Amino acid sequence: MGKFVNPFTDVGFKVIFGSELSKDLLIAFLNELLLGEHEIEDLSFLDKEDWADNIHNRGIVYDIFCRTTDGKNIIVEMQNRWHSHFLDRTLYYVCRGISRQGKRAPERKEREERRKASYGERYKLSDVYGVFLMNFKEEGLSARFRTDTYVTDRETGRVINPHFRQIYLQFPYFTKELKECDTLFDKWIYTLKHMDSWDRMPEGLKGQVFERLAHLAAVANLSEADEIAYEKALDQYYIDQTVRHDEYVKGHEKGIKKGIEIGKAEGIEQGKLATARNMKSEGIASDIIQRCTGLPLEEIERL
Repeated sequence: MGKFVNPFTDVGFKVIFGSELSKDLLIAFLNELLLGEHEIEDLSFLDKEDWADNIHNRGIVYDIFCRTTDGKNIIVEMQNRWHSHFLDRTLYYVCRGISRQGKRAPERKEREERRKASYGERYKLSDVYGVFLMNFKEEGLSARFRTDTYVTDRETGRVINPHFRQIYLQFPYFTKELKECDTLFDKWIYTLKHMDSWDRMPEGLKGQVFERLAHLAAVANLSEADEIAYEKALDQYYIDQTVRHDEYVKGHEKGIKKGIEIGKAEGIEQGKLATARNMKSEGIASDIIQRCTGLPLEEIERL
């Protein structure tokens, strides 16, 4: 274990991105993620709990739910381990972020403005971004690090509604070394992926943002309560990693066994065909070849 927290634990993620103290790091990260598309000057954290219209009597607790000064809503979720229907869950989270815009009780001035607005204006939405940091590979996504999704025209690819946005970051597909990280965003991802094993920040990560990250993410700087919670979260992280490894080994061994069985079956079948072909070349009747090899008569006739 290194000097810095593991960002793929609940406590580590909160320390790096999920508090007022580290808000500047979240803004810096999101600005690199959305570089050339949107620049965030400031943001405020919103209530992370959403109990309205819950599924199976369970509400949503977002890892991070925030709003920028220009009204964009951003959900940031960290997921360490794969689970079934993960993409459905991310869709639900973003949809809830959209529907919350109509659930909040408007203030008097806002109610008056809505009353005067046209029918269509009442449905005007603010953008909702869902950003999902994934420490696993998702079969439902393309085999690459970053996937951006919009509501688009299926035929032309034209964006139909820009207010609904999902960004998936699959960390196992990020394989760059530090010397290959040409952008600040690449350096962010490299750092998040490897920092829990470091005793100090590498020379290639000099700069105010990484110095700030090094200070906030140092295990030695955690409060006593956070340190206790982090130790428990880290234990769960290692358990998840062990379970994932065991599942992979079992699946690999099962695949090898199945491959051997298929290979044997194919070998036997090829042997029968070769025998039938040789017997037929010797002028032996097809019905006799069938009794000797067990092959269908139609297949023997085709040889």
